[in-house]
This record gives sequence, C-alpha cells and structure tokens, in this order.
Amino acid sequence: MSGPRPVVLSGPSGAGKSTLLKRLMKEHEGVFGFSVSHTTRNPRPGEEDGKDYHFTTREAMQEGIDRGDFIENAEFSGNMYGTSKAAVEEVRAKNLICILDVDIQGVKRIKETDLNPICISIQPPSMEILEKRLRDRQTETEESLQKRLEAARIDIGLSKEPGVFDIVIINDDVEQAYEELKDILSEVKAQKTFSLKPKHVHQTNHCFD
Repeated sequence: MSGPRPVVLSGPSGAGKSTLLKRLMKEHEGVFGFSVSHTTRNPRPGEEDGKDYHFTTREAMQEGIDRGDFIENAEFSGNMYGTSKAAVEEVRAKNLICILDVDIQGVKRIKETDLNPICISIQPPSMEILEKRLRDRQTETEESLQKRLEAARIDIGLSKEPGVFDIVIINDDVEQAYEELKDILSEVKAQKTFSLKPKHVHQTNHCFD
C-alpha cells in the first residue's frame, strides 16, 4: 500500500480514545482520514453506517476474512470487529494520514503488515477511574461492564510491553491529552523521522467514550 504512514490509536473502552479522535478529525479536516472499521454489532443511537462503522452480518464479515480482505479482526462480547484493506486504501489514496482505531490484538496484527504504522495507546489514569467512567455512561449491563473491565486490565498490561506502542498517553486531562496527541501527529504531518520516546500525559476524570 502506498501513501502517508498510518497512525494506529488503541486503548480500552472508557479511556477517552473516541473523544480525542473525533476532535482531531473535526479540527484537522483534509489532513487525517479515518479508516472505518467493520462490526457485526448493532448501531448505537446516533451512529451512522459507513461513518462510525460498516455495520454488517457475521456471515458477510466471515466471508471477507476468509478471502483475506481484512488486515486485522477480533471478537469481543459476541461481536466481530475488523479493519479491511479497502478502508485503509481508500484513505491513503486521498493522500491523507490514515487513522485506525483498533484493539490491542489488532495493533499487534497491523504491526506485522507492511503498513509501518505509528502506534499510540490512550490509557486511563487508573482502573478505578475507568470503571467510574463506564458506569456513568449507563449503557452497560453488569456482565458486559465486567467484560470491558477485564479487557481493560489486559490492555493496560500489554500497553506496557516494550515495542508494542511508540507513545502511551495517560488521559487524565482531556486538553493536555489532546495537545500531546496533536504534537505527536504534527511530526507525522511534516513527514519527519518518528523516533519519539514513550510519553505520558495527565488528564481529568470525564466520562469519555
């Protein structure tokens, strides 16, 4: 695949990744392009097909996986998620910096491709704060909440492994976290050599997506 070096954002549900990503895309239109993932889960209120996700069936998605159409895919809480090659190619063909939003499993699989991505992890200040954010949403059953918390514990642990991420941002204050993310991506935009050491940012206890 040709085009600018892509950026992979990852982090547990409730860490604030979606909030930062939406703000970045809104304020830097024409610079970054979002790779829209596929999922077999049902749309949430306000979500649009083709914009937030490509909503599809398990059968159709499995067929695509079997054909080799996906760069990475994973299953969580009974739903399938994945990044298609076509979604990334569509963004890069426009000479935009492609941003991918994937889980920790997806990060490792994408790093095995020839995309040469810059991988950034968005993490919560603590598990206690993460749990509060998720409970404040009031969108989870207790069972699904516990699954997300367990997935977050694994995610946080893996984010500390050397070589997995180029940058780790601790989202305790959304403004500081956003400034840190912008600083990192400004280097990508300028096509500079990316050799930054992992950084951490403090953030506030907002209930982020």
